[in-house]
Amino acid sequence: MRKLLVVVAILMLSGCAVTVDRIDVPYQGKANITVVDGADSVFLNVLNEDKRTVFKDRVSVKKNGYGMEMAAIVPNNDISKTFADAVSTELTNVGFKLGPNGKTVRVELVRFYNDFKIGFWAGDAVADGLINVQVLNQKGDVIYTCSYEGGAIEPNIMLATGENAKAALVKTMADIVAKVVQDKDLQAALLKNV
Repeated sequence: MRKLLVVVAILMLSGCAVTVDRIDVPYQGKANITVVDGADSVFLNVLNEDKRTVFKDRVSVKKNGYGMEMAAIVPNNDISKTFADAVSTELTNVGFKLGPNGKTVRVELVRFYNDFKIGFWAGDAVADGLINVQVLNQKGDVIYTCSYEGGAIEPNIMLATGENAKAALVKTMADIVAKVVQDKDLQAALLKNV
Protein backbone atom coordinates (compact mmCIF):
# COMPACT_ATOMS: atom_id res chain seq x y z
CA MET A 1 0.00 0.00 0.00
CA ARG A 2 2.82 2.39 0.89
CA LYS A 3 4.50 1.83 -2.53
CA LEU A 4 1.22 2.62 -4.26
CA LEU A 5 0.92 5.93 -2.38
CA VAL A 6 4.48 6.87 -3.37
CA VAL A 7 3.75 6.13 -7.05
CA VAL A 8 0.51 8.16 -6.92
CA ALA A 9 2.33 11.07 -5.26
CA ILE A 10 5.05 11.02 -7.93
CA LEU A 11 2.48 10.96 -10.72
CA MET A 12 0.58 13.86 -9.18
CA LEU A 13 3.74 15.96 -8.84
CA SER A 14 4.83 15.25 -12.41
CA GLY A 15 1.37 15.93 -13.86
CA CYS A 16 2.26 19.49 -14.82
CA ALA A 17 5.20 18.34 -16.95
CA VAL A 18 3.06 16.00 -19.02
CA THR A 19 0.11 18.37 -19.47
CA VAL A 20 0.03 20.58 -22.56
CA ASP A 21 0.41 24.28 -21.72
CA ARG A 22 -1.67 26.73 -23.77
CA ILE A 23 -0.37 30.29 -23.85
CA ASP A 24 -1.18 33.57 -25.56
CA VAL A 25 1.79 35.13 -27.34
CA PRO A 26 0.73 38.76 -27.87
CA TYR A 27 2.71 41.47 -29.59
CA GLN A 28 3.96 44.10 -27.16
CA GLY A 29 5.31 47.02 -29.14
CA LYS A 30 8.05 49.41 -28.27
CA ALA A 31 7.83 53.20 -27.94
CA ASN A 32 10.00 55.90 -29.57
CA ILE A 33 8.46 55.74 -33.02
CA THR A 34 9.63 58.16 -35.69
CA VAL A 35 7.12 59.02 -38.42
CA VAL A 36 8.40 58.40 -41.96
CA ASP A 37 8.12 61.43 -44.25
CA GLY A 38 5.70 60.78 -47.13
CA ALA A 39 4.29 57.59 -45.60
CA ASP A 40 0.85 59.15 -45.16
CA SER A 41 0.27 58.97 -48.94
CA VAL A 42 1.11 55.23 -49.23
CA PHE A 43 -1.56 52.55 -48.81
CA LEU A 44 -0.63 49.02 -47.77
CA ASN A 45 -2.33 45.66 -47.53
CA VAL A 46 -0.53 43.35 -45.06
CA LEU A 47 -0.92 39.58 -45.47
CA ASN A 48 0.41 36.67 -43.44
CA GLU A 49 1.62 33.21 -44.34
CA ASP A 50 2.90 30.40 -42.10
CA LYS A 51 5.97 28.90 -43.78
CA ARG A 52 7.25 26.92 -40.79
CA THR A 53 8.37 23.43 -41.72
CA VAL A 54 9.00 22.21 -38.14
CA PHE A 55 7.22 22.87 -34.86
CA LYS A 56 4.14 24.25 -36.64
CA ASP A 57 1.93 22.87 -33.87
CA ARG A 58 3.82 24.39 -30.92
CA VAL A 59 6.19 27.13 -29.81
CA SER A 60 8.13 25.15 -27.20
CA VAL A 61 8.09 22.05 -25.00
CA LYS A 62 8.36 21.69 -21.26
CA LYS A 63 11.48 20.04 -19.92
CA ASN A 64 12.10 18.21 -16.69
CA GLY A 65 15.13 18.79 -14.44
CA TYR A 66 17.23 16.42 -16.55
CA GLY A 67 16.53 18.35 -19.76
CA MET A 68 14.19 15.71 -21.18
CA GLU A 69 11.36 17.04 -23.36
CA MET A 70 7.91 16.63 -21.88
CA ALA A 71 4.56 18.16 -22.95
CA ALA A 72 4.13 20.69 -25.75
CA ILE A 73 3.59 24.41 -25.20
CA VAL A 74 0.95 25.47 -27.71
CA PRO A 75 -0.07 29.03 -28.67
CA ASN A 76 -3.72 30.01 -28.40
CA ASN A 77 -3.28 32.62 -31.13
CA ASP A 78 -2.25 32.24 -34.77
CA ILE A 79 1.42 33.27 -34.59
CA SER A 80 1.78 34.13 -38.28
CA LYS A 81 -1.29 36.40 -38.09
CA THR A 82 0.00 37.99 -34.88
CA PHE A 83 3.29 38.83 -36.63
CA ALA A 84 1.46 40.30 -39.64
CA ASP A 85 -0.85 42.31 -37.38
CA ALA A 86 2.18 43.60 -35.45
CA VAL A 87 3.96 44.67 -38.65
CA SER A 88 0.73 46.29 -39.84
CA THR A 89 0.29 48.17 -36.55
CA GLU A 90 3.85 49.44 -36.50
CA LEU A 91 3.80 50.50 -40.16
CA THR A 92 0.67 52.55 -39.48
CA ASN A 93 2.35 53.97 -36.36
CA VAL A 94 5.16 55.35 -38.54
CA GLY A 95 2.63 56.90 -40.94
CA PHE A 96 1.64 54.37 -43.61
CA LYS A 97 -2.06 53.83 -44.31
CA LEU A 98 -3.94 50.55 -44.65
CA GLY A 99 -6.22 50.13 -47.62
CA PRO A 100 -6.79 48.71 -51.08
CA ASN A 101 -5.09 49.76 -54.32
CA GLY A 102 -1.67 50.04 -52.75
CA LYS A 103 1.35 47.86 -52.19
CA THR A 104 1.10 44.45 -50.56
CA VAL A 105 3.35 43.52 -47.66
CA ARG A 106 3.59 39.75 -47.23
CA VAL A 107 4.84 38.60 -43.82
CA GLU A 108 6.00 34.97 -43.87
CA LEU A 109 6.68 33.20 -40.58
CA VAL A 110 9.65 30.85 -41.01
CA ARG A 111 10.71 30.07 -37.43
CA PHE A 112 9.45 30.95 -33.94
CA TYR A 113 10.45 28.70 -31.08
CA ASN A 114 11.64 28.69 -27.48
CA ASP A 115 14.14 26.17 -26.12
CA PHE A 116 14.83 25.77 -22.44
CA LYS A 117 18.46 25.53 -21.36
CA ILE A 118 18.61 23.66 -18.08
CA GLY A 119 21.32 24.68 -15.61
CA PHE A 120 22.45 23.37 -12.24
CA TRP A 121 20.59 25.95 -10.11
CA ALA A 122 18.47 27.71 -12.70
CA GLY A 123 17.90 27.70 -16.43
CA ASP A 124 17.11 30.06 -19.25
CA ALA A 125 14.26 30.31 -21.74
CA VAL A 126 15.95 31.03 -25.07
CA ALA A 127 13.67 32.03 -27.95
CA ASP A 128 14.42 32.92 -31.54
CA GLY A 129 12.49 33.61 -34.69
CA LEU A 130 12.72 34.46 -38.35
CA ILE A 131 10.27 36.13 -40.73
CA ASN A 132 10.52 37.04 -44.39
CA VAL A 133 8.92 40.25 -45.58
CA GLN A 134 8.11 40.87 -49.23
CA VAL A 135 6.77 44.05 -50.79
CA LEU A 136 4.72 43.65 -53.97
CA ASN A 137 3.60 46.47 -56.24
CA GLN A 138 0.05 46.75 -57.57
CA LYS A 139 0.91 44.45 -60.50
CA GLY A 140 2.04 41.75 -58.05
CA ASP A 141 5.76 42.07 -58.80
CA VAL A 142 8.11 41.63 -55.84
CA ILE A 143 10.01 44.89 -55.43
CA TYR A 144 11.66 44.18 -52.08
CA THR A 145 12.37 41.17 -49.91
CA CYS A 146 14.29 40.76 -46.67
CA SER A 147 14.60 38.29 -43.79
CA TYR A 148 14.50 39.49 -40.21
CA GLU A 149 15.83 37.39 -37.35
CA GLY A 150 15.70 38.04 -33.65
CA GLY A 151 15.78 36.45 -30.26
CA ALA A 152 15.56 36.94 -26.53
CA ILE A 153 16.42 35.23 -23.26
CA GLU A 154 14.36 35.01 -20.09
CA PRO A 155 17.19 34.27 -17.63
CA ASN A 156 17.33 32.44 -14.32
CA ILE A 157 14.08 30.51 -14.53
CA MET A 158 13.24 27.70 -12.16
CA LEU A 159 10.63 25.87 -14.25
CA ALA A 160 10.48 25.11 -17.97
CA THR A 161 6.81 26.07 -18.33
CA GLY A 162 4.57 27.97 -20.71
CA GLU A 163 4.76 31.24 -18.80
CA ASN A 164 8.57 31.32 -18.97
CA ALA A 165 8.51 30.40 -22.67
CA LYS A 166 5.95 33.15 -23.24
CA ALA A 167 8.21 35.80 -21.68
CA ALA A 168 11.06 34.97 -24.07
CA LEU A 169 8.77 34.62 -27.09
CA VAL A 170 7.06 37.99 -26.52
CA LYS A 171 10.47 39.70 -26.34
CA THR A 172 11.57 37.88 -29.50
CA MET A 173 8.51 39.02 -31.45
CA ALA A 174 9.07 42.63 -30.37
CA ASP A 175 12.74 42.39 -31.38
CA ILE A 176 11.92 41.10 -34.88
CA VAL A 177 9.09 43.56 -35.56
CA ALA A 178 11.28 46.48 -34.43
CA LYS A 179 13.91 45.44 -36.98
CA VAL A 180 11.27 45.35 -39.72
CA VAL A 181 9.89 48.81 -39.01
CA GLN A 182 13.34 50.39 -38.57
CA ASP A 183 14.63 49.00 -41.90
CA LYS A 184 15.34 52.07 -44.04
CA ASP A 185 15.51 49.97 -47.22
CA LEU A 186 12.02 48.59 -46.53
CA GLN A 187 10.74 52.12 -45.92
CA ALA A 188 12.30 53.25 -49.23
CA ALA A 189 10.66 50.34 -51.10
CA LEU A 190 7.27 51.22 -49.59
CA LEU A 191 7.67 54.87 -50.55
CA LYS A 192 8.95 54.19 -54.07
CA ASN A 193 6.55 54.85 -56.95
CA VAL A 194 6.54 51.65 -58.99
